[in-house]
Amino acid sequence: MFSNAFTDKATMAHLMAKMLWEIKAVHFRPEEPYKLASGMMSPVYIDCRKLISYPRIRSAVMDFAAATVMSEAGFEQFDCVAGGETAGIPFAAFLAERLSLPMIYVRKAPKGHGRNAQIEGEMKEGARVLVIEDLTTAGGSMFTFIDAIRRAGGIVDHGMALFYYGIFKEAEARFTNGGVTLHHIATWRQVLEVARQQALFDNDKLASVQKFLDDPLAWSAAHGGVSALPVS
Repeated sequence: MFSNAFTDKATMAHLMAKMLWEIKAVHFRPEEPYKLASGMMSPVYIDCRKLISYPRIRSAVMDFAAATVMSEAGFEQFDCVAGGETAGIPFAAFLAERLSLPMIYVRKAPKGHGRNAQIEGEMKEGARVLVIEDLTTAGGSMFTFIDAIRRAGGIVDHGMALFYYGIFKEAEARFTNGGVTLHHIATWRQVLEVARQQALFDNDKLASVQKFLDDPLAWSAAHGGVSALPVS
């Protein structure tokens, strides 16, 4: 059960960024960029799935998530919490427990046998569903799950990402056009700020990461990746 302690948003973002560095979930590699699923080249990579292996940290992060959702969306706005296959499933379970709500999870596609279900668990017609993912870049994967819930008769007006890239205008357009308010805790800006404060990398590497954050698609194109992201 959530303790109803509402830390201010800036403090939550800073603390989560520090936690991600502490568990080595953040990677900066401008000299050998990562290729993301979108085809974009990136000097940064984050593995929020590592949070599930650190009980004290994950507990704090889920308190932050509960505080964010209740302060920004409301206390009685949801009937259940949904996690997307696969990374969103444990976080949906943790958050549902915090909010004292039922949980469901959503497959990327119907499983193809048995009941051919895409949504597992019980979701009543007209249920107000909060969709949570560990992270989102431009929202594409989250809308795979949102669209499935809507087709099944659920209502999705809000999404929760523990970590939001926060650097793509395409993401803002996707959530606006899709009628979903996105809530999040931390972004790359806070992660970079912690790296600066703790002198985790030399100035050249930090400057390259900053350049990526300021214009990610131009940075990607200059390093052999895509120069545009699809918006649906």
